[in-house]
Amino acid sequence: MKARNVLIFLLGFLGLGAIGGGGVFILSPSGEMMHMPISAIDGSPFQSFLIPGIILFSVLGVIPLTLIYALIKKPAWRLPEFFNLFDDMHWAWSYCVYVGFAVIIWIQTEMTYMKMVHWSHSLYMGFAIVLIIVTLLPQVRILYKK
Repeated sequence: MKARNVLIFLLGFLGLGAIGGGGVFILSPSGEMMHMPISAIDGSPFQSFLIPGIILFSVLGVIPLTLIYALIKKPAWRLPEFFNLFDDMHWAWSYCVYVGFAVIIWIQTEMTYMKMVHWSHSLYMGFAIVLIIVTLLPQVRILYKK
């Protein structure tokens, strides 16, 4: 139960932060509210921070917060189950692994397009690894085994 609570905390931290950051980029696609120059995404496929903000808000914000509910209630939702690669596990557990890798992909893409590494990139890479490790702990896996 303790490990599951850590997982829920990590998802909450990620989700709230991504909703906040993504929301600011949606409201201010120029990056002005975040004090990010638009030149930070030169060379990327984006002309503004709007699309990255929408991705951040939804994929790393809404999905982790939805997973908190799903980890607690274990709903039998068909659509997420369709994308569950782990047939022996509840889909919510599987999506926690997916979210961990999504953070890694997000940070790696951000570093590539921004052509720089900020301390926060290292922090979130470490965060993603911890999220995946906690998800894979035996005491968490047991809770979500079908």
